[in-house]
Amino acid sequence: MDVSVLGPLTLRQGDQSAVPSAMKPRKVLSLLLLHDGRMVPVQSLMAELWGEGPPRTGLTTLQTYVLHLRKLLAKALGVPPAAVARDVLQTRPGGYALVLRYGQLDVHRYRDLVAAGEHALEVGDERAADAAFRRALSIWQGPALVDVTPHGRPLQAEVARLEQSRLTVTERSIETRLRLGGHQEALSDLASLVVEHRFHEGMHGQYMLALHRSGQRTRALAVYQRLRLAMTEELGLEPSAKLQRLQQAVLASDPRLDYEAGAPGRGPVVA
Repeated sequence: MDVSVLGPLTLRQGDQSAVPSAMKPRKVLSLLLLHDGRMVPVQSLMAELWGEGPPRTGLTTLQTYVLHLRKLLAKALGVPPAAVARDVLQTRPGGYALVLRYGQLDVHRYRDLVAAGEHALEVGDERAADAAFRRALSIWQGPALVDVTPHGRPLQAEVARLEQSRLTVTERSIETRLRLGGHQEALSDLASLVVEHRFHEGMHGQYMLALHRSGQRTRALAVYQRLRLAMTEELGLEPSAKLQRLQQAVLASDPRLDYEAGAPGRGPVVA
């Protein structure tokens, strides 16, 4: 079974999809998948479906959605619904759990690759880390559960956790690329990322560094000025001391900004 939440919701066995067409059952399926075998309380499922004011028939309706999901899974897997209830979409005290084999869910593969990248960094193998982080990010096919909307509060929390992980890994991937001397390759990604994440100082710093190393010191300084203007006008804040030190280093053409390909421990900004 191939199951994806890092982008559109998919759950299929071969050519047979088990994703319901109606939105509320899709939300139930999504929340169960994001808990990955752990029991989801009935209260959380009802809050996802109806917020703080579920109807009096809410529990019965939720049970109907679960029954519908079991029928879809049974059809896709080619097994009786009773087998699905026993082994896959289980009723547990206080709620439900959807049990998958490890590796069927795209989040499993993503997390394994991120862990491999972090381990590679720990042992000083930055090329292996770069490859692992890139493969992890390539699993994403868009925002998490992009076609399951609107998210209730329980799904919002789970999706926010995934998106924060994606952002962190993106930053780690670019940092590793810069350490390896891939500043010119990183420029196009960073140009897009600083537009998408207008106040992310880490990515702005990486963009400044990549521009500086590419012989574009004026543009690097302009990136800092745009960020500072936006922060002061919209947030009433100055950029962090770390980013200010980077700006001063770019102004002074500090040799510590130059890279050594493969040199371990060389961070992307002046400390």
